[in-house]
Amino acid sequence: MTQNKQQEIWFLTGSQHLYGPEVLDQVAANSAEIASKLDASPQLPVRVVTKPVLTGGDAIRRALLDATADDACVGVIAWMHTFSPAKMWITGLDALRKPLLHLHTQANQALPWAEIDMDFMNLNQAAHGDREFAAVQTRMGVTRKTVAGHVDDPEVARRVGVWARAALGRAEMTGLKLARFGDNMRNVAVTEGDKVEAERRFGVSVNTWGVNDLVAVIDAVADGDVDALVQEYADTYDVSPALLPGGDRHESLRYGARIEAGLRGFLAEGGFTAFTTNFEDLGGLRQLPGLAVQRLMADGYGFGGEGDWKTSVMVRTLKTVAAGLPGGTSFMEDYTYHLVPGEEKILGAHMLEVCPSIAGERPRLEIHPLGIGGREDPVRLVFDAAPGDAVVLGLADLGERFRFVANEVEVVPPDAPLPNLPVARAVWRPAPDLRTSTEGWLMAGGPHHTVLSTALTAEHLEDLAEMTGTELVLIDADTTVRGLAKELRWNAAYHRLAQGL
Repeated sequence: MTQNKQQEIWFLTGSQHLYGPEVLDQVAANSAEIASKLDASPQLPVRVVTKPVLTGGDAIRRALLDATADDACVGVIAWMHTFSPAKMWITGLDALRKPLLHLHTQANQALPWAEIDMDFMNLNQAAHGDREFAAVQTRMGVTRKTVAGHVDDPEVARRVGVWARAALGRAEMTGLKLARFGDNMRNVAVTEGDKVEAERRFGVSVNTWGVNDLVAVIDAVADGDVDALVQEYADTYDVSPALLPGGDRHESLRYGARIEAGLRGFLAEGGFTAFTTNFEDLGGLRQLPGLAVQRLMADGYGFGGEGDWKTSVMVRTLKTVAAGLPGGTSFMEDYTYHLVPGEEKILGAHMLEVCPSIAGERPRLEIHPLGIGGREDPVRLVFDAAPGDAVVLGLADLGERFRFVANEVEVVPPDAPLPNLPVARAVWRPAPDLRTSTEGWLMAGGPHHTVLSTALTAEHLEDLAEMTGTELVLIDADTTVRGLAKELRWNAAYHRLAQGL
């Protein structure tokens, strides 16, 4: 996925009329300069748009209502250049339904000590005005991220950029349409979930279509479209000779291409950006979709296996957050462990559906038997994930609320080649160690389907959790089993109290 510069962050600056029109003109000029620097930063994936300086309650309320109503606006940055009496902001903040970042900064980086007079002090008093603004936000319980520092500090732009990416993810969830082809796998707990609550909490719409509705579209794909995809495969991947034209399995590749063309058309026609399949519910499909799913994920679609719509939603959301960053994001499943003392690792994979955006080498396009599903051998891309730092995220439905469970990990090469494992896979070392990580994950009720991202960090997940009002349980280098057990109890008490009666 690429960055979307059509979406915007609004930059709002607070002041008042106490200091005269010349001061307000200077406030506007400084505001535009700071917003322009943020807009020019490669850390920010969206436009930063300067809005007129706000000096009264009616204008503030209107600006924040407009931000809430404007689909192009994914979040608001607020800064108090001078002293802005914060009672003016109460009704506006109460009306705001977009993510908020409080930027605690000032126009000048260094103080001009020999030139400072009271006019300078009155103009450059964000240290005063932002404290007033923050006090009201805290009094109101306003969810926001606070970033302090000068805009020329690279760390300020980085942190604002992380928040902006999370805001894109939050905006993507609002109105996301997901198509489930068939139901979820029988007797599986974690692929279930409250779709009504998901739409209320996140904005996602999850509905089911019969698999044969998709099959009808696949069967109608033109041969020319299949030819074009087959050629694209040959140009993009190392294709097994048996799948090439003239090979004895070439027809299987053509049917895999037909699935991709039909599935892509079905999703585009319905405005869907995420989907699920289930090997127990394949209707008239001759193959379990593998290659098609991998390539659609690489183009930014969300996916979950066995009808797991919650993970599919998060794949799409995190791909949106990560758009334009190095690394990749994929549907994943913890499969098996390497438990040699001091060398503990997790081997993750799935039957077929791992996204090539995380591949460390040119993927190989192969065909192998699949022992479940009762269909023809499916085509799929096979590769090892590229090494690097990563995060793993799962979305759990606890009944009364949703919970994000995340783990910081390091993706590493396999200890040896895997010639008999004909699926895409990733190997990682979880923080702080495998025992603590897995015990913590199990205590938190984390699912076995996850999203693995080598493009994102825990900070992106923290900001997204705050914006969506979702509990985040983060397992990192500082985690202990005892401490996490206490955190889970505290979290349960907090979230039950926060929900009210």
